[in-house]
Amino acid sequence: MSGRLVRREIEGIRFSLGSILLLLCCTFLIILATFIQLDITHFIIPSGIFNGENVSFKDYLYTYKLIPQIPVVLFVGAFLGRKYGLISILLYILLGLFVIPVFALGGGPKYIFEYGFGYIIGYIPAIFFAGSILKSGFSNRNILQAVIVGVLTIHIIGVLYMLFIAGIRHEGWAFMSGWIQAQSGIKIIYDIIFSFATVFIAKYIKILLWFFM
Repeated sequence: MSGRLVRREIEGIRFSLGSILLLLCCTFLIILATFIQLDITHFIIPSGIFNGENVSFKDYLYTYKLIPQIPVVLFVGAFLGRKYGLISILLYILLGLFVIPVFALGGGPKYIFEYGFGYIIGYIPAIFFAGSILKSGFSNRNILQAVIVGVLTIHIIGVLYMLFIAGIRHEGWAFMSGWIQAQSGIKIIYDIIFSFATVFIAKYIKILLWFFM
């Protein structure tokens, strides 16, 4: 890769009609990812094998149903850069709160009282932190660091927000722990893996974009 492309790779997208269109497309991509579910099938070691149980080939396969919104959010932050990535996220949030129901469970101002709204709020600092890390370059180390920081930021804020809303509604710990396990348990691992892939893809899409521009 030439030095010119390396320099351009870490630059933010410049303001233009084209950048506005890219921003709108990325916002639409976030909305689309909200309503997509991917079946991820992979090998596992079944627990029954340690208990002397008879296991079949199917027991070595596990299918996880992934909603890829967090990987897409980090893709948007990596592709658009910190500034435009934040604008895209804010546009998504404003659309959901005041225009059309683009969130998973609908939309409208009352959505701020949904347990899962904290994850959406978490997109804002996640984009900022990840974008700040990637501003110095798209090395594998920077990508991994940006992804881990971004994903953990979203999940930590999401869990804290859920606990706050659940506390207001006097929900029991059984409900809270079940929610955390469902929304931020093993999902964190999948989010990190697939976010690394999407940010890596964003790196080369940016290079191609600069090349043709």
